Amino acid sequence: MKALNTIFDSLRKYFEAGGRLEKLKPLFDATETFFFIPGDVTKEGPHIRDSLDLKRYMSIVIIAILPTFFWGIYNTGYQSIASTGSHVSFLTAIFKGLEIVLPMVIVSYGVGFFWETIFASVRKHNISEGFLVTGLLFPLILPPTISLWQVALGISFGVVIGKEIFGGTGKNFMNPALTGRAFLFFSYPVSMSGDSIWTVTKGTGAHVVDAISGATPLSLSALSGPGMDISSSLTHAGYSMMKLFTGLYPGCVGETSTLLCLVGAVILVVTGVANYRIILGGVMGLLGIGLLLNLFAGDGHSPWFSLNPVYHLVMGGFAFGIIYMATDPVSAPGMNSSRWIYGILIGALTMAIRVFNPAYPEGVMLAILFMNLLSPVIDHFVVDFRLTKRMPNV
Repeated sequence: MKALNTIFDSLRKYFEAGGRLEKLKPLFDATETFFFIPGDVTKEGPHIRDSLDLKRYMSIVIIAILPTFFWGIYNTGYQSIASTGSHVSFLTAIFKGLEIVLPMVIVSYGVGFFWETIFASVRKHNISEGFLVTGLLFPLILPPTISLWQVALGISFGVVIGKEIFGGTGKNFMNPALTGRAFLFFSYPVSMSGDSIWTVTKGTGAHVVDAISGATPLSLSALSGPGMDISSSLTHAGYSMMKLFTGLYPGCVGETSTLLCLVGAVILVVTGVANYRIILGGVMGLLGIGLLLNLFAGDGHSPWFSLNPVYHLVMGGFAFGIIYMATDPVSAPGMNSSRWIYGILIGALTMAIRVFNPAYPEGVMLAILFMNLLSPVIDHFVVDFRLTKRMPNV
């Protein structure tokens, strides 16, 4: 590491003010801080010390995402090979998953850092470590069959429109990764929804097996008509509660395993990166509205009304969204009371979208984006309410 530090020291003069590569200083600083903690220290008081700076913060988030990332690689490869009817070994699933997922991650990081570097150079500020998280989250919320040019387009929209035009990291009021996914969903719905987009079959050399490449649990549930039992339909299709919980089924790259999302939640909450109130609030909102709908279940109502709300926790991307997306400290409220309200409303809105809009059975993405917009309003009313409870000065 000492030799690497020497290299950075020898190159620094070219990127300082007046150097030949002055405009690329943000890129140089970002590369250096990737390897080394910034060595700047305060000379005079006041001195502010904290064990959790931005670099450590983002590092912890990435560590928490890794279980779902590695599972996404395995599951994507597994579904692709299983769609041929061939035997799937662990290593073949991993290699096939890497072939599918790694190009998406490389494009996400490459295109995203391009825009980050452009805006940092023009505005003359450092590249934020925040994109290390966004660049990894974005591919995980996309179907594995997405075209790479769409990955590039989506991350460009998320970074530029969702963050940089508002001033960059810390000033965006919506989650950039979700903003990019929403853009792709509404611009290219055929590539982002349906029954045929969840399993990569190119290069497998065989026809798709219906039992493997059929509808995802959410889309299968959306197809259920009046009088049908969704839980029975899921079980008949091979989607047991345990399978839904572990995540071995077609879906977006990193969203399927509720179990590994919970592992990430423990890491984020224990380290103080994520606030547990948002996560628990989301679960409470989802289960609460689900139980309320169960009371009105009956003839003539959608089969969603009678579905055990626990299924909603393990189907689709709810766990991934409420743990990794909703807890984003920039777009989430800052008051503890607001966080409870924010989480509960995300869960309730997710359930409402799934039940009353069968054309879009996922719901959690739009729910989080809508609540991102309302986050400052929630904080405002909570602060105003607290002020009314204060004893007036005498």
